[in-house]
Amino acid sequence: MLTRSSLHPSLSCVIPAFNEAINLATLLPEFLATLKQLSSQVELIVVDDGSRDNTLHVMQRLCQNHPELVYLKLSRNFGKEPALTAGIEAAHGDVVLLMDADGQHPISLVPAMLAQWRNGADVVYAVRKTRHDQSGLQIKLTGWFYKLVNMGNRVKIPANAGDFRLMDRKVVTALNRLPERNRFMKGLYAWVGFNSTAIDYEPLPRADGHSNFGLLGSLSLAFTGILAFSIAPLRALTVSGFVLSMLALSYGLWVVGEYFITGIAVPGYATIVVGMMFFSGIQLLSIGILAEYVGRIYEEVKQRPNYLVSQRVGAGLALPALEAMLPEAALTDAAPSPVRPV
Repeated sequence: MLTRSSLHPSLSCVIPAFNEAINLATLLPEFLATLKQLSSQVELIVVDDGSRDNTLHVMQRLCQNHPELVYLKLSRNFGKEPALTAGIEAAHGDVVLLMDADGQHPISLVPAMLAQWRNGADVVYAVRKTRHDQSGLQIKLTGWFYKLVNMGNRVKIPANAGDFRLMDRKVVTALNRLPERNRFMKGLYAWVGFNSTAIDYEPLPRADGHSNFGLLGSLSLAFTGILAFSIAPLRALTVSGFVLSMLALSYGLWVVGEYFITGIAVPGYATIVVGMMFFSGIQLLSIGILAEYVGRIYEEVKQRPNYLVSQRVGAGLALPALEAMLPEAALTDAAPSPVRPV
């Protein structure tokens, strides 16, 4: 039985992109050169998440010059998580690498990640050493997010680990079997498990332009992650309701005792008003949190596809040998994918 150290795996690299035409033109040839040094079978999949710049023309030209390139143009902007899903489902390599299109993920780290795979790791994820490119507020909010999403959760999401990672084919197959629509990829990576190892890295300066994923986008993604992978908000409501009930009962007993012992000369109008406003606010907050969970259930039951592909350029790698031998029904059951018109 062969060990991984003696294997020469095919390699897929997935890069989601939104308005990154300049970066793609300069980075993709460099990425391809490095990948072809690591494997004789390579594909580089660029998922265009509804870009409004010159990405289409840049990719068409690059695909003509580099047959290893695959260009997937989504029908609109679906977001980074669906774009990553599209790329992962389109990847056919024995090993799948995820990178960003802004140049902050160092391609020089990939050989070390592949070496960890050869040593037995199924997932090799890169962990940021610093966050100098972010504001102090964003750094604090990120720390609070990881503490909250991991609170009381059996599945622990590694802090400061993003989408820059290398995965074995069996991990990719497991991810493709997850059907949910509200996808938080960092949580899904952790949920599927497998043998994982971390590698520290220092993010490079952005190659060109500015990030399209600011503080509001980070907050929205964090909110999705908390609701998708934690019931801590619901538990907080339960605990808050119990504590407030005990406080209200204690206060009621104190008022009754005061009435019979000393009497109440002046009714507590301010106490009544403040109490009503406080409990009304708690109720509205509770209803809002429940509505967020119900809204996500509503999105799931509609079963709309995570994305739609309007155009594909490039053939890419063939299906892995094991999947190619399986009947079509088995493939459909093992790795369901949304309708993707081309």
